[in-house]
Amino acid sequence: MISKDEILAFADDTGLTPNVIEKDYVLGWLLAAVNNNSVLSQSWVFKGGTCLKKCYFETYRFSEDLDFTLQDKNHIDAAFLVDQFSLMAQWLYEETGIEIPTDRLKFDVYTNPRGHQSCQGRVYYKSYFATGKHSLPRIKFDLTADEVLVMPPSRQAVFHPYTDSPQDGIFIMSYAYPEVFGEKIRALGERGRPRDLYDVMNLFRNDNLPASAVIQDILSQKCAYKEIGVPVLVDVNAYRDVMLRNWEPMLKHQLPMLPELEVYWDSLSEFFDWLEGRDTRERVKLAVISGDGQIYQPSYGNLRLRTRAGKSLEIIRFAAGNRLCVNLDYTDNNGRRSSRVIEPYSLRQAKNGNVLLFAVRADDGQIRAYKIGQINDASMTNRVFSPRYQVELSPSGISVPIVETVPLTQLGHPSSSGRADLKMRRRSAMQRTSISQNNGPTYIYRCPMCDKTFRRRSQNSKLNPHKTKNGWPCSGRIGYYEDTKY
Repeated sequence: MISKDEILAFADDTGLTPNVIEKDYVLGWLLAAVNNNSVLSQSWVFKGGTCLKKCYFETYRFSEDLDFTLQDKNHIDAAFLVDQFSLMAQWLYEETGIEIPTDRLKFDVYTNPRGHQSCQGRVYYKSYFATGKHSLPRIKFDLTADEVLVMPPSRQAVFHPYTDSPQDGIFIMSYAYPEVFGEKIRALGERGRPRDLYDVMNLFRNDNLPASAVIQDILSQKCAYKEIGVPVLVDVNAYRDVMLRNWEPMLKHQLPMLPELEVYWDSLSEFFDWLEGRDTRERVKLAVISGDGQIYQPSYGNLRLRTRAGKSLEIIRFAAGNRLCVNLDYTDNNGRRSSRVIEPYSLRQAKNGNVLLFAVRADDGQIRAYKIGQINDASMTNRVFSPRYQVELSPSGISVPIVETVPLTQLGHPSSSGRADLKMRRRSAMQRTSISQNNGPTYIYRCPMCDKTFRRRSQNSKLNPHKTKNGWPCSGRIGYYEDTKY
């Protein structure tokens, strides 16, 4: 097991409590244990909010439970589960030193509302921060065997940023990204928990947004299977008072800073307009904020940059991933100190060694580059921004391209809305390509079922009949937009 000092260092970097970091560490290794178990690895499919955190968005809310859909209903058996988890506990101790008391493994099998058996398990582990045997922290396993899988599961790498990460990494069979999205929308309409609203709205705001028709199809099948209606805005509105009461108790400990409920609630109507096909606006392909360069992507926590006040810049990365503005306290080259609300976009390293935070001032839309060594302090705000450029401070890692330092006046900046200037630059790029190569842009769509990509000369998401990489027929009919090549 990693040292207590390493856990405390991660807690300091993320602004979370040490016990939350320790649990995240154990979660990663429990996923490794499931993957290593030959009986479970191919039939257990990882899902839920922890799947988003561990497989898709490294900078995300920390989660506490492990949810799986079991493709073999015979695994919903308490004695069987105790046997398998006892074997996994032995493997974990040999590999990492993590101690799971097998005499405290507990699996409760029950009949769910659909008349089928499900199981809730509790797995305890020895902790640096527990005061006694009966105060050990636990991880809850929610196991169901009667969920509908609309898309084939995908084998995903697990984010495990700690020093004892296996050389070959950790992998787990999980829900495909669009299926996690659809499942979260169903959960939001069915139970209205704060974490479901947080997840749905962050997935909606993310750059990698699948086509709404794909999500609607997945959602419809899941709701039909559970014999419930497809959620609409009025269904979610009914949960507002309950969400307001539970917002902080259920989420505050999972985040370095919890935005107010309104940050997400006020955008619900926009989300449902998109989901139900009423929002027909084209998503503009965003430009990079400055020149290209060699990209360096350290894993989470390996780039421990700090402000003058000693605060980790992980807070800025978290804000960028969640599309929240940052209040930046900065001293310029002339010694003048000022405070600005900024939209964070990129960390880049100049050839002279300076690491620069590229951002846009929220009040006037101007691009600025801030030397990390001259940032006094930084804190998140509740102000959501719509990206004007690609956010390289992404949820999956910090991108630090090595670039020439150029005057900011050469970079240009979008208008207050950001749209007109970006469209003009896009049109100019298309014209230049047309002149030099006598062809237009190529639009790339990805099949949500098998991940195969299709190139189009026009914006057409309809997919031709095709086969997967293994030669099997794929039923994907609509692709989601992924990229444009000029």
